[in-house]
Amino acid sequence: MFFHMILERNMQLHPRHFGRTLRDHLVSKLMKDVEGTCSGRHGFVVAITGVENIGKGNIRDGTGFVSFPVKYQCVVFRPFKGEILEAIVTMVNKMGFFAEAGPVQIFVSNHVKDSFIVIVWI
Repeated sequence: MFFHMILERNMQLHPRHFGRTLRDHLVSKLMKDVEGTCSGRHGFVVAITGVENIGKGNIRDGTGFVSFPVKYQCVVFRPFKGEILEAIVTMVNKMGFFAEAGPVQIFVSNHVKDSFIVIVWI
């Protein structure tokens, strides 16, 4: 469900951010751009836990922006089929019910042939 992964991303930075605080600007831009996003390959990025490496920047022709390869550690949320998941029921209708577990919205149909047990703690 939750995994600690090492991912890589190319970050573009405007020249006005060059100087002593270059690393701080890159890290804050990385957090703003990546946290809360979802990809089908890795899952939902919950939080960035650290930056491993910031590579040498390449100047983009015509813009002045510099592209930096950034390797970072993050916690991702990726549920799998058959996994038990704690969720909050948000809506119930005659077809089934909807629930939410963090960023994931779940629909459980009444017409599913497999039997299951739902335990709700209040």
